[in-house]
This record gives sequence, structure tokens and C-alpha cells, in this order.
Amino acid sequence: MLNDKKNNGFSLAPDNTKPSGSLIYRIIKRGFDVLFSAALMIPVGILIGIFSFAIKIDDGGSVFYMAERTGRFGKTFKMFKLRSMKENAPDIRLADGSTNNGDDDPRVTRFGKFARKTSVDELPQIINILKGDMSFIGPRPDTPIGSAAYTDEEKIILTVRPGITGYNQAINRNSVLTKEKLANDIYYVRHLSLWFDIKIIFMTLMTVLKRKNVNRDGANLDDTFVLENEKETTEIK
Repeated sequence: MLNDKKNNGFSLAPDNTKPSGSLIYRIIKRGFDVLFSAALMIPVGILIGIFSFAIKIDDGGSVFYMAERTGRFGKTFKMFKLRSMKENAPDIRLADGSTNNGDDDPRVTRFGKFARKTSVDELPQIINILKGDMSFIGPRPDTPIGSAAYTDEEKIILTVRPGITGYNQAINRNSVLTKEKLANDIYYVRHLSLWFDIKIIFMTLMTVLKRKNVNRDGANLDDTFVLENEKETTEIK
């Protein structure tokens, strides 16, 4: 069992305390993550500078915020993002725990509308990749509250590093319920391979370029709740 402080108070099943994937796969993937995240620091840094200027013009608020997320083996970390919502906006969740991503969401800034369609708000996460918190490819990281509710079957998701994009994001982006997303994440972990990761990269590019499934159609906005302690308040000016 892992230390409760590091794994959000829940224990992993014995089979889920070891990293998934072969040793060779993990070495190659981590090498790719380190090499490319380091190489992208300068060009991505330039883009972040441009977007930071746009955010400041938009509402004069902070540029970044850091969201607490669950990483490999349940260890929490701070995930970097460009701020896409108004400062101190509550984290409104749909009944299944997924994020409310409506087209007419009043919490979203003008820059945020562009960022959500293009996913440029995720660019600062190359810092998380270089640090070892994340990978380019993997299941999207969940909140500590969300991951604490995983079933024993779903906990296999926590045996890999979370990613900037993953199998579910490549095929569905934000358009499916939480349980379907988790099922796709389980499928990914059970079929790990470098070829699968390469396919996900190209599938993601097509999804983003076509701006498919940015929001979930037909979501019931009458049945929502605010996720406590998950406001956009942990900010960097």
C-alpha cells in the first residue's frame, strides 16, 4: 500500500502497484518525453508568451493556474495550464463528475473560448512532462476526488503517467461520459505500445484541427455541482 498522503487516501490493488508496459517500452517512452519536452521549451515558451499577452489584454488577470491532479500510483501533482476561465471561477461539474464545457459557459474568457477549441491552454504541461509528472501520451489526469472513486478495475489507469493527450481524447475529446472515458483509458493501458502512441498523436492532431467534440452535446446543465477546492485560484502572475 502506498502512503495515503501521496495517493489521496486510497490504496491500489497489488497488481496495480507496478508500472504497466514493458521495461523497454517505458525507457523509450520516457526518453522521448524528456527529449521532446526539452526541445520544445523554447518554441512553446514563445507561444506561451504570446498567449500570456492575449490573456492580459483580455481581463488583466493572472496567466497561469495550477490544478491539483492525480498522477501515476495516485501521487498528486500540480498541473500547469494557461488560464481559460475568469479568476476564482468555480469548477462546475456535471452529474457524472466530468467538466462542464458548454459553448455558452459564462466562466470562460474570450481567450478561453479559443484555447478550448485548440487546446493551447495545455501547452505549459510540457513542464510537467519534463519533471516526470506526465507524458505526452496517456490518460488525462483526474482530480484527487475523481480518482479516489475509481473501482479496482479502473485503478489500472494509475499505473501509467497521465498524458497531455490520450486514446479517449483522440477519439472523443470532451464528448463522452466519465465511465466511457475511463473504459477507453483502461483499454489504452491494456494495449500499451509505441505504435499505439504514435497513432494517438496523429489521431489527436486530426481531432484538434477539425475542432471535433470540443463540448458534450445534450449535457444536462440542471444537474451540476461545484467541485470544492478546485477553483482557478492557484495562480502565477
